[in-house]
Amino acid sequence: MVRVAVWGTGMMGQGLLGYILDRSRDIELVGVIVTNPAKEGRPVGDLLGRECDVRMTTDYESVLALKPDVVCINTQSNLHEITGQVEPCVRAGANVICIAEKLAYPWASDPEWAERFDALARADGVTILGTGINPGFVLDALIVMLSSACLRVDRIEAQRVNDLSPFGPTVMASQGVGTTVEEFERGVADGTIVGHMGFPESIHLIAKAFGWTIDEIVETREPIVTGVLRETPHVRVEPGDVCGCKQIGKGYSAGELKIELIHPQQIHPGMEGVDTGDYIHIFGEPEVSMAIAPEIPGGKGTYASTGNYIRLVVDAKPGIQTVVDMPLPRFWAPTP
Repeated sequence: MVRVAVWGTGMMGQGLLGYILDRSRDIELVGVIVTNPAKEGRPVGDLLGRECDVRMTTDYESVLALKPDVVCINTQSNLHEITGQVEPCVRAGANVICIAEKLAYPWASDPEWAERFDALARADGVTILGTGINPGFVLDALIVMLSSACLRVDRIEAQRVNDLSPFGPTVMASQGVGTTVEEFERGVADGTIVGHMGFPESIHLIAKAFGWTIDEIVETREPIVTGVLRETPHVRVEPGDVCGCKQIGKGYSAGELKIELIHPQQIHPGMEGVDTGDYIHIFGEPEVSMAIAPEIPGGKGTYASTGNYIRLVVDAKPGIQTVVDMPLPRFWAPTP
């Protein structure tokens, strides 16, 4: 029985809580930490619409005092945003699994942070792991796994085409959905429209697995403009305005393009004949091409990935580990 606490009860946190409750013979939910005071003291069952008497709390110290084996953090994306969550967990002797994109390979954005937390986790004998669907699987770990059939790998090209429609207003704003083209371009320039976070992390994960040295990463963001009216519960996009963001990340080694990742995201792509999917092309010997259509759902894929790493992280080496360092994860059957 693995004792687990969950930190964060948004869409990803709720999905993970359902995953845990479906495996009650193998996982014990010992506590749930929230950031919204309005949820203080409420049972998890009220949030999920199913039986669970564990009560949510903003008092993370009380949950960590219960000595969970693993704390799963489902909150923000950036390292500085999760520092105050990861650090107390590690100091309490808990392993950490976190869906923050920047934690998938923290050396890409903040080497000093990565070294400090790697040393902290080693000193406390626990593991820190960043995972998710992307980064964490489609555009990195899956590529590495497919390369096991290769005698030689020259370069990688991969693409994830997905539908943003299920997501809320925060994602819409970060992708520039609903803006004019001019507003989109200004947002990219001033950093308010970030698009996908995780290309540097995915590129470095692939390079680490292959022993490549990446010395330059170039990212571009372009508006996807709709020709028809598109709507979700959170945004209305008129023809001629921006319905999504096409982002490309390129990793170079000594001037040679080694890794190209392409990620067009938009609401209701099917309204203009665009099918979603995940595509990988490994150039080498032999060449390997893979297509998954439609896309692997980002939300379900992320909290499934988090849950399926729980039993692996307990036995992992102390320190910051990445998905290319860990044993191959797999489906963990529910235990009703």
